[in-house]
Parts: sequence; C-alpha cells; structure tokens
Amino acid sequence: MKLVVDNISKLFGARYAVRNVSFTAEKGEFVVLLGPSGCGKSTLLRMIAGLEMPDEGAIRIGEREITKLEPRDRDIAMVFQSYALYPHMTIEANIGYPLRVRKRPAAEIATEVKDVARRLGLEHLLGGFPKQLSGGERQRVALARAIVRKPKAFLMDEPLSNLDARLRVDMRAELKHLQHTLKTVTLYVTHDQAEAMTLAHRIAVLNAGRLQQFGTPQEIYHQPANVFVAGFLGSPSMNFFGGEHGALPGLPSDIIVGVRPEDIEISGSPREGWLQGRVYVTEEMGNESIVRLECGDSRITIRTTPDVRLEENSAAFFRLRSDKMHRFDAKSGDALRA
Repeated sequence: MKLVVDNISKLFGARYAVRNVSFTAEKGEFVVLLGPSGCGKSTLLRMIAGLEMPDEGAIRIGEREITKLEPRDRDIAMVFQSYALYPHMTIEANIGYPLRVRKRPAAEIATEVKDVARRLGLEHLLGGFPKQLSGGERQRVALARAIVRKPKAFLMDEPLSNLDARLRVDMRAELKHLQHTLKTVTLYVTHDQAEAMTLAHRIAVLNAGRLQQFGTPQEIYHQPANVFVAGFLGSPSMNFFGGEHGALPGLPSDIIVGVRPEDIEISGSPREGWLQGRVYVTEEMGNESIVRLECGDSRITIRTTPDVRLEENSAAFFRLRSDKMHRFDAKSGDALRA
C-alpha cells in the first residue's frame, strides 16, 4: 500500500519547518528522508505519524486520507531513536503490548510474538527484561514491537543512531533484509548518507524544509539536482570550483564545476596537460588513500589507491576526468544538464 505526501507544509511561528513537500512511497518501498539537522525531516515524519498537524497539504495511505486522523487511527508503527521499552515488562510482554491494547486473544498474541521474535533472533530473550539487553538487542525488540502490529506503514526516526559504528552496520543489513521480507512501505529518517545509500530504494533529500531531490541512490549520487545535493552525498564530499568556490586553471568561472574525489587522477610525477598542486595531507585508509591538495586558492580532495604515496608539502600532479564533471548554475545552484 503506497504512502502519498501531497504538498505538505508546517509553520512554527513565522518560519517554515517544512514547505510544499510532495513525494510518493510506493507499495513495499523503503524511502529514506535525508538531510542535515534542522532540515525538517523529523517534523515531516511526525506529521505522517499524526504527532504534528500540517498547516497545508494532505497525507494518504492507499486511497485513504489520514491527514487529520489521530495517531492511533492511522495504522502506522513508529520506531524512535530511543528504544522506549517498558522496563518492568519482559521482552515477550514488550513485543506483545500493541496487540494487548487492541484486545487480541492471548493465544493469538503468543503466536504472533514468537513468530516475530524468531525472525529477529530474539526467541532466547523473551523471558528477560530490557535492562539485561545490549543496545542492539533493545533496538531489535523495539522493531519487533512495531512489526507485530502488521501496520500499513513503518516510520523510523534515526533508530540506529544510539548504536556503535560496527553494530549500526550489522543492524542496517538486518533492517534491509527484514523490510524486503515484510514488503511494507517504510519511511526512515537519518542524517547519515551511508545509511541512506545502503538502505533506500529511493531517497528524499531535504534542506531548509524543502525537498531538494527525490530519486534512487544512484540517481542522486550520479545526477544531483543541485549543489546542495551534490555536496551532501558522498564521503569525502564533492570538490567544487568556480562561483563562490575557489578557481582552478582551465575551468570556466561563470558556472560551478563539481568533481567527486574518485574522479580525479593523481601522480607524483609531472604529466603533460596535468595541473600541479601541493600535498596538504594524506590519509591512509588501508584499502584506499585520501589525498588533499592545495592549488592556488583551491583545496582539492582526491580518492586514490593505497599504493600512491605522497609526502606532505611535496608536489603532486592531477587531472579532472572531463566525462565525470558536474556543472551547476552559479546563481541558483541548480544542475546544468547537457
């Protein structure tokens, strides 16, 4: 069942937290709301959940408008950054709580809880209490409690941000597999681009309350709609030249040119037609190296292979791959398509 956000706006005082945002999450789709802190992504999620009321626009699940319904009447399950488990209840009771408040038969609740616990590897923990669990286990219990309801949509507000880096990676894989199995439309809020790229079927990139681009991870990475999207997606971020950014010989000054770090070739030896810079710092990552150069008033970040070894302050020579350049209007920041 698809979820439609139609021209939604939300004002806090005189300031728009969300302004004229529209997109559709199709049946079974995992959509990530991505953007920096304060961009409006959590406010948008809360409006879909019914915890905030929009000032304009409509929200629909399937053909049913839910814009003004109470949260309990929307048939949506939400998973928060905090696990919000009941400390005095067993894990089994925590997972089954949404079914008990809906007065489902006890035998049915027990069956549903065991099935969800098996899917998430929680069977051996059902008799324990939240304080006995690790952060990853608590998050799985919170997910299980949402899943057991079999809602029409899942809303997740940075659910992995309290976990350590390694556990986040493991939980991302579990989430993606689980969502693929359940085939329930899911909206997931994060500021972490790695989560967005790895989890999403499509990404809604937000900034200052406005939708900047909506597309697949590959579309957004390789065909960014504007300078903001291009700079926000990618680690290290895209290099920009021209406009208010530093200039580079041979590039036009009336537009902004963007090149990703992996699309710049580098050498410690002079090569015909290549530009010269000075090594500012090299970061060795094991499987790759990140080299930061200074060239005139520009600083350039290059991703290269670990066998390229350059000393700080030494000369380095580089070339931008012309077929990988992105061009943007210097005034609006919008992409210029060939």
